[in-house]
Amino acid sequence: MQDIFEKIIADPRYQANLDWGVSRSGHPEGTVRAHIAELESNLEAVRSKIPDDCYWKLKVLVHTHDTFKAEAKPDVPITDPGSHASLARQFLSGYCNDQDLLNMVQFHDEGHALWRQFQAKSIYQQERFANLLSLIRDWDLFLWFTVIDGCTQGKSRDGLRWFVNEVNLQLNTSVTVDSIF
Repeated sequence: MQDIFEKIIADPRYQANLDWGVSRSGHPEGTVRAHIAELESNLEAVRSKIPDDCYWKLKVLVHTHDTFKAEAKPDVPITDPGSHASLARQFLSGYCNDQDLLNMVQFHDEGHALWRQFQAKSIYQQERFANLLSLIRDWDLFLWFTVIDGCTQGKSRDGLRWFVNEVNLQLNTSVTVDSIF
């Protein structure tokens, strides 16, 4: 996985998008590059708690999940081919055929979307959650990434705790928000 990471960060398509972004809600750090730097710091903070192969997968996720926001259609569902998640998945598929990693990139914002539904209506789409549960195989890895991405300036941990708890009610994972940061 380390070789895939090195190829990704050398790709001109990846490089072209790093300086996109301005300070905004949920991303006060502004650019994709600054977001990645913050996530890199989070990843290093938990490195001793994760296996080496997991570390490199997380590093790939950190560097691909939001990198194509500059090219994305605004305000489209994550499954839309023009969404930042779909563009990131397409990019990553050029380097790896691991369907679980590709699904993680595609659906990395689902937990937050479900939280927003729950926060607004005190309910959320159970079918959407069940679909996510069926798409992801390595839930420890996905939750590690979700926590690394969610423990940043400008993001409330309430939704993160809610989502990790919902997953843990359904599955037996070893990840909790409080045990990480």
